Amino acid sequence: MEPGQPDMQMILQQAQKMQQQLQQAQAELATAEVTGQAGNGLVEVTITAQLEPRGVKIDPKVVDPEDVETLQDLVAGALQDAVRAAQALQAEKMGPLAGGMDMGGLGLPGA
Repeated sequence: MEPGQPDMQMILQQAQKMQQQLQQAQAELATAEVTGQAGNGLVEVTITAQLEPRGVKIDPKVVDPEDVETLQDLVAGALQDAVRAAQALQAEKMGPLAGGMDMGGLGLPGA
């Protein structure tokens, strides 16, 4: 191997490690659920990290046949909050992997 050339064995090991970490993160996200809320918890929406709905909980205090719009707004707000929580969880689990392998000092383009 010439000086300054990347160590292919090290690159392959890093790639395998990243693949394992990615698989682990995906497995964790596959079972993770998050809950969003609105109206100080009067409406809660539970979704998976992949944004699949799991449940809606509505406090009877906000069920008013004369004011359906408020309930609709609360459900929408809780859903938005749940989506933000799912995106944050995805970023937390996948973020470190999105940066790719550490190629610093290997003389590769983009390093």
